[in-house]
Amino acid sequence: MSLGILVALPEELLSLTQQKIKIGECLTLPSKLLITLSGAGAHNAKQAAQRLLENGATQIISWGCAGGLSPMLKAGDLIIPELIQAQPNTLLKCDKSLHNKLTKLLNGQVFFTGKLIESATIISSKEEKAHLFTKHNALAVDMESAAAAQLAKTNNIPFIAIRTIVDPANFNLPKAVNHSLNAEGTIKLSKLVLYICTHPHEIPDLIKLGQQFKAANKKLAQIAPLLTQVSD
Repeated sequence: MSLGILVALPEELLSLTQQKIKIGECLTLPSKLLITLSGAGAHNAKQAAQRLLENGATQIISWGCAGGLSPMLKAGDLIIPELIQAQPNTLLKCDKSLHNKLTKLLNGQVFFTGKLIESATIISSKEEKAHLFTKHNALAVDMESAAAAQLAKTNNIPFIAIRTIVDPANFNLPKAVNHSLNAEGTIKLSKLVLYICTHPHEIPDLIKLGQQFKAANKKLAQIAPLLTQVSD
């Protein structure tokens, strides 16, 4: 079976490989894992998941970071959800066999399981996160997993999500992040730098976000070697 991995951002890709991929391309690693870079957002994720299927993937993983909704989660915590909630209120089950195989391979490492919900936009503020947690009782939120899960279900393909927390529930994302996204769903460095120059008060939170992202990506890199065994 061929395991296809959908990654939203180039920065998250570093947890899997040092090789670069352009959005719209697929890369097959020596371990026979198939990776594609989608860019942020549901539309991009759906196209990327379709691309994985067209290139021979028979299982799909949504891989990367998520925003924390549960107050108990900190940056770097690992989420392996059992349920994906798509907008407006559709519940999709992750593949039980893949889920169980991965969690056994973790061999005692701490992870959290439950519900991951979809958002059409970046959830930035502590207040928004608290509202979503109260309303949906979900661990975390992302923008890609639900679209990939829906496409997998339509094609009768096993699907799971593997996400780590980058911004906990008590952290306000700097506005620079939203401002710097381009149409492809990736951070445009020139826009980020320009925004920082005109909003220098956001620099401390951007530094903290960088540290949190490092923790999130470190956890992903730690479990990445297990993926070849998941696909066996």
